[in-house]
Amino acid sequence: MNYIIATDSGCDLSFSYLEEHNIELFSLTSRIGELEMKDDLGKSYSHTDFYNKLRSGSLPTTSQVNAFTFKERFLEWAKQDIPVLYIAFSSALSGTCQSALMAREEVLEVYPQAKIAVVDSLCASGGLGLLVHQTLAYLKKGHSLEEAILFAEQQKHKIMHVFTVDDLNHLQRGGRISQASAFVGTLLQVKPVLYVNDEGKLIPYQKCRGRKKSIKTLIEHYNTSCTDKEAPVMITHSDCAEEATALATALKEECGAKEVLIYPIGVVIGSHTGASTLAVCFNSDHKSLSK
Repeated sequence: MNYIIATDSGCDLSFSYLEEHNIELFSLTSRIGELEMKDDLGKSYSHTDFYNKLRSGSLPTTSQVNAFTFKERFLEWAKQDIPVLYIAFSSALSGTCQSALMAREEVLEVYPQAKIAVVDSLCASGGLGLLVHQTLAYLKKGHSLEEAILFAEQQKHKIMHVFTVDDLNHLQRGGRISQASAFVGTLLQVKPVLYVNDEGKLIPYQKCRGRKKSIKTLIEHYNTSCTDKEAPVMITHSDCAEEATALATALKEECGAKEVLIYPIGVVIGSHTGASTLAVCFNSDHKSLSK
């Protein structure tokens, strides 16, 4: 392969997937107390152990990939004259993409002919993973890297993310809902459904009474908003594998989905969504849900 495809751990694919497809990984970091976890997509830290810590009350913090890390690896590839396409976690949710852009400019000062493309995916978790997956499929059809960059820039506006969370306290810590809303919602067993909008931001969309209703709502949104049921669907989950499998079955049997991929949510995104988050990402004519 005469080019590098890279992404970051905001993609929530598996480490084995990246190894199989020769994708370079930039890892964000999660920290619980003195324990620092490099998000390497489950290679060195059990997702279940992490979510059990969250269920027991641990409150993690996260950090982005810094510009120095990007610069080191961009320089390495520039010296070898290897073109790079890095598909980044949404800039509206992390400073990682901005770090990459800063590093790119610094490398171009030294190697002005270097080919380093940074695509701000405006996606997160399964949405970013799906964009990476679809871009790889596009390349495998024989398209050039330049064509793949244009494809990724266009396709990122057509990936819808719809997800539900089980623990409102993590949304409250992230400023998505108020402390009062989290308290009352927890008492009433409210399970919110959220989406990622055109700017790559998380947007609360609807409140469901109970987990079954919120998961049913994910299925309904796929059925009404998906514009290509032949295309892969990406489900990501934070330690609720049985529900993810049941959701995949429903998408196939009730909605006609042809291919459903399931991956765990890693320690960085999981730090902000909590345990038992369930997300479905798929092709649509638009990213945002309308009221």
